[in-house]
Amino acid sequence: MSKENVVLRVKRQDGPQSPARWEEFSVPRHAGANVLSVLMQVRENPVTASGQKTTPPAWDAACLEEVCGSCSMLVNGRARQACTALIETYSPNGEPITLEPFSKFPLVRDLVVDRSRMFESLKKVRAWIPIDGTYDLGPGPRMSQKTAEERYVMSTCMTCGCCLEVCPQVNTHSPFIGAAAISQARLFNAHPTGQLNESERLHALMEPGGVADCGKAGNCVQACPKEIPLTTSIAEMNREVTWKAVKDFFVRDSDDHEKKDAS
Repeated sequence: MSKENVVLRVKRQDGPQSPARWEEFSVPRHAGANVLSVLMQVRENPVTASGQKTTPPAWDAACLEEVCGSCSMLVNGRARQACTALIETYSPNGEPITLEPFSKFPLVRDLVVDRSRMFESLKKVRAWIPIDGTYDLGPGPRMSQKTAEERYVMSTCMTCGCCLEVCPQVNTHSPFIGAAAISQARLFNAHPTGQLNESERLHALMEPGGVADCGKAGNCVQACPKEIPLTTSIAEMNREVTWKAVKDFFVRDSDDHEKKDAS
């Protein structure tokens, strides 16, 4: 092991149907470097550690400051953001750093995966505040400082996929939407205007793949790079869904009785 160079072991795959392979790269070490900056060095001169010319590894990145969530990958087997994975942390004495794509999402190429299932889940729980954009609505509704602080933490979710990657309930045999979408449903149900669509979000969480499918492993809250209290959100939404189911039952039962009386 050399402290002069950074050694990356990258899992390569040209496409979903192509065979996987490992390639090792060695580039000069720089103070303060992160995984993405080392990948950029490799891209400038894509030659393996054995001297073989190859194609540059493909990966996703945008903000480079752990805000967009696009550079999610497995760094030494841990789900995290590559932009904040410092080389000094993962290779203090020249140890090789292993990079792999997330395994719970369809592979596109190399370290790039398709996280569409997360965005479809956000659509399912209506993770937005519907407004009428045809005229000025004026200032938004006020909320307490406590609610604002709770909502801020949840609003930092960047749909990176780390919580789904470590969740044992997320697999090819389960429709579970994952902790991120459940927490976003809680975020928008806590908004004074978002409460207008609270019932729709709760009904979405009652469907197969909803909050009841959570296995309570708790891996999500450990993996979240923003330290969002995901297990708290799951517990809160589980309680809200239960209350909603009880209310719906009695409302439906009351409606049935009224129909019988009318007939």
